[in-house]
Amino acid sequence: MSTIHPTTHTIDASDQKIGRVASVAAKVLMGKNRVDFAKNKIPAITVYITNASKVAVSDTKKKETIYKEYSGYPGGQKEISMESLISKRGMDAVFKKAIKGMLPPNKLRAQMLKNLVITE
Repeated sequence: MSTIHPTTHTIDASDQKIGRVASVAAKVLMGKNRVDFAKNKIPAITVYITNASKVAVSDTKKKETIYKEYSGYPGGQKEISMESLISKRGMDAVFKKAIKGMLPPNKLRAQMLKNLVITE
């Protein structure tokens, strides 16, 4: 029986769209590019996204994109624009939201996101 060694995958985000980079990162985090893919297993791979601040985002996209969160209580819906999210938490928060939305909503999603490293 062979052992699987942890590997890394690096994605350069400079001059690319957020969604294109996020979809590649989500596929690699799920392990869909590997021969030993299984839905119930997390591959031992770390995804590095470099140059996240150099991604191609238009000014209108920054102003018009709204992220919504709901706490479950009456009046608990919060809205934040991409522009204010970038100013508060940086571009890595935008990438994490995009990649999180592309991963399956199960118990493994949080563990997959731990294998994601985003550098400005």
